Amino acid sequence: PNTTKLPYNPDRVLGVILGGGQGTRLFPLTRDRAKPAVPLGGKYRLVDIPISNCINSGVRRVFVLTQFLSASLHRHVYGSFKFDHFSRGFVEILAAEQTATDTSWYQGTADAVRKNLVHFRGVEFDYALILSGDQLYRMDYRDILTTHVENEAALTISTIPVARKDAAGLGIMQIDPTRRIVRFVEKPKTPEVLDPLRLPRESYGELGIAGDEELFLASMGIYVFNRDTLYKLLENNFTDFGKHIIPMAIETERVYSSVFQGYWEDVGTIRSYFEANLDLVSELPRFNFFDMTAPIYTRPRFLPASKINGASIDHAIIADGCIINHCTVSHSVVGVRTKIDAGSYVYRTVILGSDTYEPKESIAAHAARNEPPVGIGKATHIENAIVDKGARIGDNCVITPNGKKGDVDHNLYYVRDGIVIIPKNAVIPHLSLIHISEPTRLLSISYAVFCLK
Repeated sequence: PNTTKLPYNPDRVLGVILGGGQGTRLFPLTRDRAKPAVPLGGKYRLVDIPISNCINSGVRRVFVLTQFLSASLHRHVYGSFKFDHFSRGFVEILAAEQTATDTSWYQGTADAVRKNLVHFRGVEFDYALILSGDQLYRMDYRDILTTHVENEAALTISTIPVARKDAAGLGIMQIDPTRRIVRFVEKPKTPEVLDPLRLPRESYGELGIAGDEELFLASMGIYVFNRDTLYKLLENNFTDFGKHIIPMAIETERVYSSVFQGYWEDVGTIRSYFEANLDLVSELPRFNFFDMTAPIYTRPRFLPASKINGASIDHAIIADGCIINHCTVSHSVVGVRTKIDAGSYVYRTVILGSDTYEPKESIAAHAARNEPPVGIGKATHIENAIVDKGARIGDNCVITPNGKKGDVDHNLYYVRDGIVIIPKNAVIPHLSLIHISEPTRLLSISYAVFCLK
């Protein structure tokens, strides 16, 4: 990016990406991996979004703070983001560690940064750009950094206008006419608390907001701190930025808002993750991976192009290295190295793919145990589902959440938010029926009877 007219030196900005906690709301996708390592859009991972935004914004020095189940995240980051020897840029993992003076793990977002200040001191920087590792958005961080410098702020928070129905689950900011933040309320639940935080309609024009809808300014969890301010605000035992550090800073520091109005989604739940992926297959997705002015980078896998043999495909993303045989794929995301066999029907499904191609010896060994190969077998029907990596789904199966109410934990699958999740490396035997509604509503009568045999 062009940095010649910026009011700050981009080489003096340090990006800090928070790897997240246990990710319980994304279970079982986070059963075996950190939340930022969850696959996205067929070939990416969630952590690719903030790292790519940093690179596209001229922020070339980035730390990724990790703790839970971080092995696959480490492999992905180190295999994806490498700068040449003549650049000062880096993307480095800082894993949680116990020391002689502190044996605790990260207790929250602020505590994670505090425990790594010893590593930050070895890097020259004026501003710390602190980001979340599990959000889907495209942002030019030069805007928030410029706003921060021009306002002579100690802390700048990226905010986004949201409707009343969304405000109760977010941190809501109140700003004065100069966009200085004067009040912050974490997840206001009642109208009495929320109403005074309403964004004045007379400010819509100045903020570039179209329409007349009632709006509130929500924190996006994206912060720019002056270096000295960051160190000062962390000289305590407070554990979380949103709950503790931000309210304290508003009282004592110059804290400003940088208003963002693009697409932003916190993909922290199964439902939001599922819908964000399926939105990518629409004709005009809200997040556009095809925007090459700010590309999203990921690991170069050097896979062959996907092979489509007589399949019917409608509104779908087919990632690299797939083999799709005489089946129907509709409104679905098909991840790398996925195999779908003849006669199958895949609808509103997110398939995460596979890390490797299964060798013939493994296929034969599993077949001897009457287990299917990795992928989706013949004449299988899947809808409203997420299929995790390495799953083996047999022939003549039906997988749908129809008829299931609430959350379900089964030894073969899970149901969350009305979506069936087939966990990583699961084995779904041939002729499995994962639903309790009438099969004739999904398939032909003859096939449904065959499934129930």
